[in-house]
Amino acid sequence: MDDQQSSDFGTWLGRQLRRTGINQTDLAAQLGLTRAAVSAWITGRAEPREEVKRRIAAILGTDTASVYNLADVIAERPRRWHHRPAHADGGREYGNVAAFAFDADLAVLAREATQNSLDERYELAKPIRVRYTLHEVTGEHLEAFQAAVRWHELSDHFEHAASARQKVSRSLRAALDDLARDRRLLLLRIDDFNAYGLTGPEYDDGRYSAVVRRQLDSHKSDSFRAGGSYGLGKATLWASSRFGLVLINSTLAVPHEGHIERRVIGRLELPWRKVNGEAFAGPAWFGELDTEPHHKDIARSWWAEEQTVRDLYLDRATAEPGTSFLIVGAHDASGDANSLPEMHEKLVNSLADGFWAAMVGGHAAEPLMEASVVTLRNGQIVIPEQRVDPRERHPALTRALQAYLNNETVRELTSGEQVASIDVPLTVPPLRGGTRGGSKGAEHEAVLLLTPAADSDIRLNRVVCMRGNRMTVMERRPRELPLGAAPFKAVLLAGHATGRTGEDVALAEQFLRASEPPEHDRWGRTEELSSLYERGALSRLEEFRTEIDKAVRSLVGRRESKRGDGPAVLRELLRLDAHGQVGSRPPQGVATVRNVSATVEADGAWQVRVDLRLPETDDPWLLTPVAKFDVRSGGRPVVSWKLLTPAENCRIEGGSVLIDAGIRSATFTGVTDPSTHPVKGAYSRLVIDVQKARGGAE
Repeated sequence: MDDQQSSDFGTWLGRQLRRTGINQTDLAAQLGLTRAAVSAWITGRAEPREEVKRRIAAILGTDTASVYNLADVIAERPRRWHHRPAHADGGREYGNVAAFAFDADLAVLAREATQNSLDERYELAKPIRVRYTLHEVTGEHLEAFQAAVRWHELSDHFEHAASARQKVSRSLRAALDDLARDRRLLLLRIDDFNAYGLTGPEYDDGRYSAVVRRQLDSHKSDSFRAGGSYGLGKATLWASSRFGLVLINSTLAVPHEGHIERRVIGRLELPWRKVNGEAFAGPAWFGELDTEPHHKDIARSWWAEEQTVRDLYLDRATAEPGTSFLIVGAHDASGDANSLPEMHEKLVNSLADGFWAAMVGGHAAEPLMEASVVTLRNGQIVIPEQRVDPRERHPALTRALQAYLNNETVRELTSGEQVASIDVPLTVPPLRGGTRGGSKGAEHEAVLLLTPAADSDIRLNRVVCMRGNRMTVMERRPRELPLGAAPFKAVLLAGHATGRTGEDVALAEQFLRASEPPEHDRWGRTEELSSLYERGALSRLEEFRTEIDKAVRSLVGRRESKRGDGPAVLRELLRLDAHGQVGSRPPQGVATVRNVSATVEADGAWQVRVDLRLPETDDPWLLTPVAKFDVRSGGRPVVSWKLLTPAENCRIEGGSVLIDAGIRSATFTGVTDPSTHPVKGAYSRLVIDVQKARGGAE
């Protein structure tokens, strides 16, 4: 007897007993055997003889072929919603705390959900494919979907949960009112392909339980390379649903209960409520009711028929392993995207911003990921599937990373679209109570890539920092850039993002991951960092930032700045003059620009932030910022300011920036008036000239 055959038969038999409601004792009695014999079959320690299998088939009400083919006796059992009873000690949760760790924003959802998919890539030689589908349903399509998900079983729970005074209840009340008035529902499905899928048992440890049953359980296929580490990211799925409702369909890379395709379950997150005199804790699950004594009447996942997943809008395009999450009542709480086209565009841009690096490949390797977005209404295409192309939104960054992957970087920039590469040292401090990496820590060489900005780039002179599976952690502007430096874009690769191997790589990855908060948006002080590492860990991070800035300055400083290099979105040219009346002495020292940043807003206005460093002087500074559009010939036309705002250590008076004597640094911001622009802001170069104001200051 083959051990695997025994195990497969035992798994099948246990499943059929649950589905038919027959327990092991009853089966043993009908067969005239001991319960221990039946238990040995189910656990895979033994397998019954052929004549016993035929008798088992008769008891289960099926034919012998079903026993040998391990086919389900009952294809699908009735499905119900199971609501978790309230805590016996009187404790109440008026919402899922994990959901409040993030904003209910489509950009955040795209970042967290896609990162989880990227961390679960199955075949490493192939990219993982992520597909976002916006689907608005109305009329008969809405009614059919509500029937499939048994919405009528939830009505009383929704109403009572929405009657409380807490934030979640108020939001739910608004969602129910909108649904009743508009009779429309927005479904957002997130599919990944070439992922592991939700493998593992129903209640014990595994990917399935980590997502469906638990909070703060980060069960990753490769925890050393994973971007996420808190187990919080999945909460954004439920936070993005106005009803707290997510349906799931998973195709498994590893069989469970003898099946691979269409493992389906639903989970609902509601606040504490009382319905018909019975109190409920919060979450509920949609599935087949379990028949096992320890989990009786708990809704568990089931292996659905193809028509069922179509009715639930969970049908998958291919049989590749992976998972589909359907967010019921999806919305963008930020208010940035309300219509279907706006939400479609925001998803495309968010995927490009967060995962452009994962979508870049080289000569020797495929990209790590592919992504697309499609929008439907009642089954009809509204916006065709749009493949996310990182080159469209981040041309310079894409060029930089591709050059690195192709081993085509240079040590010094000498021409237009070259990519310079330089190592940046990171000292990884030792772990508390351990000797790994040595008593002084380990030295890791991160990689900085720098290239001239492209014409379409708008956020210039910044370093995009990443680790792991090329997960973008943060974007920062280097300090003390030289004046007149040509606009650039830069990428900092650390840990596994370098593509290198070695103990220092693993140690750097672990260290940087420990320094990230749940949002994974910076490297800084965290409780995990303080708990795991010896004193001085925060100083090592500050030293790392200093080394990054130093590396940037060394690369941009090697290239002569030429004003005729071609168009760029922003040219940082600031001329600073100290205030003084006619005949007064020159300013003491030289004022410098610490930081300059600029973006083009949606209405075409330029928004500029200028950070000034001022020498010690007895005189105040009175400066007039002038915005000009750079042109190839002739004078530069002056554009008007729509708004000038003091940010730090200054005042705005009559269109000028007034800085008191003794102040060593100041910051102001400005927004140009688009009505005075000779051309669209996105097609221009902007020059900010900070001039001495006429008349001086008293």
